[in-house]
Amino acid sequence: MPREHVLIIEDEEDIQEILRYNLEKEGYRVTGAGSGEEGLGKVRADLPDIVLLDLMLPGVDGLEVCKALRRDHRTENIPVIMITVKGDESDIVTGLELGADDYITKPFSPKVVIARIRAVLRRKAMQPRDKDAVIKVDDIVIDPVRHRVTVKGKPLELTYTEFSILAHLARHPGWVFTRYQIVDAVRGMDYPVSDRSVDVQIVGLRKKLASAGEYIETVRGVGYRFRE
Repeated sequence: MPREHVLIIEDEEDIQEILRYNLEKEGYRVTGAGSGEEGLGKVRADLPDIVLLDLMLPGVDGLEVCKALRRDHRTENIPVIMITVKGDESDIVTGLELGADDYITKPFSPKVVIARIRAVLRRKAMQPRDKDAVIKVDDIVIDPVRHRVTVKGKPLELTYTEFSILAHLARHPGWVFTRYQIVDAVRGMDYPVSDRSVDVQIVGLRKKLASAGEYIETVRGVGYRFRE
C-alpha cells in the first residue's frame, strides 16, 4: 500500500528525479510538477500530504505558490517544505512567514530531505498541545498555569515575555520561528516586544536557563527554534 503522497514542485528535472527516486524507494507516492502553475493545479486535483516547493520557479514563483496554498481553505493545512539555494535568507524568512513549515537548502542530501519530511508529517499527525499542559523537556519543566519554570527542580525568575517566548518555542520543538512570528505569538506586557528586541529576550532567557539554554537554537538569518 502506498504511503503519504508527496508533490514535488521543481523545474530542474534532474533534482526532481533524484527526489522522486529516493522518496519512492522509501515507499512514498510521488507526483512532480515543473512550474508553479502546474504545481497548484496538481495540488487542487489530488490533495497531497506534503509539498516540496522550489522557490525559483518559472512563471509563478515558490513564494506565490505558498501564498496561494495558504489562501485556499482546501489546501491551507497541507505542509510545505521550501527548497532554496544557500544565501537566500530573505526568501526563507518570507516563506516561513507565509506559512511554510520548513526549508531545505541546495545542494541537499536525499537522506536529509526524507528526515525533514518525516519530521514535518510527524508534527502534523500530533494533536496540538493543550496550552495549559505542563511541558517537560529533560530537566526543564514549564507550567503555563502557574507561570513557573524549573530546571533540575530549581525555579527560575523569568519575566512575562521571557516565559511566553520559552513556552511558545517549547510547545513546537524543531519548528523554526522568525522574529516576526515570535512577536505575533508573544504579547509582552512587561516589555515592548519587537523583532529587534526578540534577540535581547533570547539572550536573557539563555542566561537564566544556564546550561539548559542550549535547547534554544539560533537559525542564522532566520530566527530561533527549540531543539527537537
